[in-house]
Amino acid sequence: MTTTPDASQTVQQEVLAAADAVVRAFAGGDSAAYFACFAPEATFVFHTTPQRLGSRAAYEALWEQWVTEDGFRVVACASSNQHVQVLGADSAVFVHDVATVLELGGAREELSERETIVFERRDEVWMAVHEHLSPTPLVQ
Repeated sequence: MTTTPDASQTVQQEVLAAADAVVRAFAGGDSAAYFACFAPEATFVFHTTPQRLGSRAAYEALWEQWVTEDGFRVVACASSNQHVQVLGADSAVFVHDVATVLELGGAREELSERETIVFERRDEVWMAVHEHLSPTPLVQ
């Protein structure tokens, strides 16, 4: 399905708002709000884990493991260099750079990463259905 320029701009704005909700919940350490942004069957690929996570529940379990075993806590997260690729009226790809400060075992770690989130509109709500996180390459 194609979208008109006005419809495409509306989709772009709606996806940016959905992405902002993901980042805001993550940055605030609100795991319930964060995971509510993802569809139950969402998939996740992180450079920090050896396997693809095949569902939101799998990611939630890993998150809980990080919290209990590693003292994981999100201190801050900022999004920049945002881009939305509209794929029709009900799907879009959001790409951005992410600067994150985490706490692991009481030590702070600063990360610079790139993230892609695929969104799909479901019953007028934009849900994340896939997330891919990779390290930002060092520029030489």
